[in-house]
Amino acid sequence: MPKPHLSVSQILQMNLGFLGLQFSFGLQQANMSPIWGYLGAEEANFAWLGIAGPLTGLIVQPIIGSMSDRTSSRWGRRTPYFLIGAIMCCIGLFFMPLSASILMAFSLLFLLDVGNNVTMEPYRAYVNDRLNANQRSFGFLSQSAFTGLAQCLAYLSPTILVFLFGLSRDATSAGNIPTFTLVSFWIGAALSIGTILWSILRVPELPLSEVEKERIGAMPKTIGATLREIWDAMRDMPNAMRAMAVMSLFQWYAMSGYWGYVTNSISRSVYGTADASTAAYREAVLTIGQVGAFFNLIAFVSALAMAPIARKVGAGRLHAMCLMLAGIAMLAMPQIGDKSLLFVAAIGIGLGWGSIMGNPYIILADTIPPERTGVYMGIFNMFICVPMLIFAGTMTFAYEPLLGGDARNVLMVSGICMLLAAIAVYRIKEGRAQPAVG
Repeated sequence: MPKPHLSVSQILQMNLGFLGLQFSFGLQQANMSPIWGYLGAEEANFAWLGIAGPLTGLIVQPIIGSMSDRTSSRWGRRTPYFLIGAIMCCIGLFFMPLSASILMAFSLLFLLDVGNNVTMEPYRAYVNDRLNANQRSFGFLSQSAFTGLAQCLAYLSPTILVFLFGLSRDATSAGNIPTFTLVSFWIGAALSIGTILWSILRVPELPLSEVEKERIGAMPKTIGATLREIWDAMRDMPNAMRAMAVMSLFQWYAMSGYWGYVTNSISRSVYGTADASTAAYREAVLTIGQVGAFFNLIAFVSALAMAPIARKVGAGRLHAMCLMLAGIAMLAMPQIGDKSLLFVAAIGIGLGWGSIMGNPYIILADTIPPERTGVYMGIFNMFICVPMLIFAGTMTFAYEPLLGGDARNVLMVSGICMLLAAIAVYRIKEGRAQPAVG
């Protein structure tokens, strides 16, 4: 049935919760590697210490996506998951910068990522539920825009706290974690719950029709039924979605390498150190925050500009071009010794990131059956989590013998993978397709 046409303001407000959700992700991307360093972890272990995100995503998102498809409650279909996830995320963000050991930080990261993942796929499905096909492109790309804006603010928050609010760059809390990191995480905790509440109160879910209620009511609710639904959906997966798995493998392996090792790459190439206890390393952390804020600002602006371009040239073609620019930027960054030139490379990474968070979902939404949106959004997240787990499993062992224990070489590998992802996009046939048989 046709859905109410929403204004631009309403679409932005319904996606405002993505600001808090992605601020949390941005804090992780910018700060978890330094936090491992502050707590005394070895660089080679950074990859597997970050497995909480992909591991919880692999398990939680398909299950939550399927459960939300089967939910009919007084609070809505997706809303209960938004609220539960936001509360868990808030708790994880509050206590993370108080970590006094690697084990404590590792455990809190699991709590934080479970919360993020409980919220994420129902939120993606919410856009598909709430918007007609002609507004869906703007809906997903506005989520991408909020991703860019939120992560821009998350990366930049330590610099703002130091230079505008006078926090000492040398003051530390428990575990040698800087005070500017602690305050940034507490700001994220407030945003994670506040923006979700704004979205669900200002643009609530549409009430389910009686037919939908009866259909959902007749569906089994056991965990076994949920797992069977996930298995059946994977078996019936549209061919275009299967082709997207190859693209996802390369682009998310690349992003894992970038997030995990860019700070230590820049600390070597620009500041000449990899020692997390030095002032030069803390300066590198502030620099990568500024560079990360800039590329996320590019992602924010470009995501809004991509909506009409995607309609004109196709989301796939546009995505391939953005991935190519991101790959070139990652290859260039380890060669740069001047801080100012890092911002030039960040343009390419920002275009790639803005596209990754929007265009694949446009392709996906046009491919999957609407009544199975939640489970397919969850399965699609497996295409994100599996490459991250592969990265954790391979980089830990390859870092010293194959890459010389040098974080700059990880970025080079990431650049090559991003170029391979751009090539893989051309295997995807866009548009509504018949399910694969198998």
